[in-house]
Amino acid sequence: MSAVGWRVAGCLVVAALIALWGEIAALKLVSPVFLPTPPRVWFALVNGFWRADLAEKLLGTVGHMLGGWAAASIAGVALGALVGSSKAARDYVGPTLEFLRPLPASAVIPVAIAMFGLTPRMALGVIGFGSIWPVLLATMHGFAAIEPRLGEVARALRMSRWQTIAKVSLPSATPDILAGLRLGLTVSLILAVVCEMIAGLDGLGQWVLLAARSYKSADIFAGVALLGAIGLIANAALSLIEARALRWRTSDGG
Repeated sequence: MSAVGWRVAGCLVVAALIALWGEIAALKLVSPVFLPTPPRVWFALVNGFWRADLAEKLLGTVGHMLGGWAAASIAGVALGALVGSSKAARDYVGPTLEFLRPLPASAVIPVAIAMFGLTPRMALGVIGFGSIWPVLLATMHGFAAIEPRLGEVARALRMSRWQTIAKVSLPSATPDILAGLRLGLTVSLILAVVCEMIAGLDGLGQWVLLAARSYKSADIFAGVALLGAIGLIANAALSLIEARALRWRTSDGG
């Protein structure tokens, strides 16, 4: 099946799920207090943009997500490149990373609140801590798994360490780095919502939490739908960047 065919099939699955949801809500198999109909959710979405501050909440979540992800990506790629390109550095730093990596980002939230208070800086720190690990570990793996013959070529050309990293190691590790960036972006969206719920920051997390406390199920579903849209659009954007950055692999394979 072609790529267009798969996309059409995916859209049909989504349409079928929405139809099933509408049928369950119409038959009131679940209380309308907890399961609104699709038209009610659509009305809540439109009303939220036109008469409430849903647009500001949306921009707030996107800002928190991208801010933490960008900081984590820059730090993760830089540190991963330095550690991954040196066996000695991997031996020395590896145990520390293995100690910090399993720590859930939610466990860091009380520490971040104590340091920064209930502020956007707290959210930035938590999101950055949680989303740096996929980027850092993927970059380390990409640099550590470089073909040894490429290193021999770089030495034969008398490249410096920085020239080797920029011209040999980085292009070879790009697929791993992009995979880590995609995972990190997903983590950053999750943590952005969690921080907004806990700290009361402007965002969709706060919108969903306040709607849940008021038993406004349509507003809850509207917020969740927007969160899904953010994830979908972000993933599509990274897919386009990945396709452009790795065009050389397709051409080489052809």
